[in-house]
Amino acid sequence: MKVVGAIVGIVVLFLAIVWLAQGNDFFLYKVFAPKYEQVRRETFEQSKAYNTGMIQELQNMQFEYEKTKDAKSKAALASIILHRSADYPVEKMPTDLRGFIEKLKSERASSSSKY
Repeated sequence: MKVVGAIVGIVVLFLAIVWLAQGNDFFLYKVFAPKYEQVRRETFEQSKAYNTGMIQELQNMQFEYEKTKDAKSKAALASIILHRSADYPVEKMPTDLRGFIEKLKSERASSSSKY
């Protein structure tokens, strides 16, 4: 009877240790996962690939905007360009692209003040 009790006790102790380890792991993940993700995102946004890709994408949209003659298409493209560039630091943009974005912002501000 003592042997069975000892085995049951060992199994219960083992399960308690596993449960504590899993629970602790869960709570640590809950606390630190957002911080890890924030660091990962900041690292990505500082990478050369992200910066080069964003500038290329904005320049391609600038080219499409300049090429388009239809006013509705230009307005739609301007909206997309301003949305995409909103979170990107202006100081990282080339001078011509920065001027283009500022021009779109001023045009948007002047057209919205008419109404």
